[in-house]
Amino acid sequence: MESTVKILKELIIERSFKKTDTPSILLSSGKMSCFYFNMKKVTYNPTGQVLIGEAVYNKIIELGLSPDAIGGLTMGADPVAISTSFTSALEGNPIETFSIRKEPKEYGMKLQIEGNVQQGDSVIIIDDVVTTGASTVKAIRIAREHGLNILAAIVLVDRCEENGRQNIEATGIPMYSIFTVSDFM
Repeated sequence: MESTVKILKELIIERSFKKTDTPSILLSSGKMSCFYFNMKKVTYNPTGQVLIGEAVYNKIIELGLSPDAIGGLTMGADPVAISTSFTSALEGNPIETFSIRKEPKEYGMKLQIEGNVQQGDSVIIIDDVVTTGASTVKAIRIAREHGLNILAAIVLVDRCEENGRQNIEATGIPMYSIFTVSDFM
């Protein structure tokens, strides 16, 4: 039987990974690139969700981490966190999920963090792809402002450019990835 990570990699290649001969793909950083990962094509796919949940949950166990909850900046982190939480429940080790808004809601409870997390909880920040690390760093900053104890950041794909890992780890939080760009090139 093929491993979860190997099957997930094949699904990412099939659905999410795009490569061109010249830098023609605009990244969120404003730079042009020869490759791109549209991870929503996998993170919003039922098979992708099962594989992601298993891969990230297994990484958490491999690292010996015991988070109360996982989450990150909406929208990239949401399906990754939910898939992982679902797997954790199936494994009898439920991990709660939360989502961080870019800005606090302007009505109701005016929350910036939604879900099942409270001050003092140990959490893992999740993201789908890291380039500069800006989204993950923002999630870390907001989580800290809300009194969360961040154990680590876990991302599906580290593009290994624009100092993404270094920018995240400069916050004092270790970053781990399921894949790096070298797995696809």
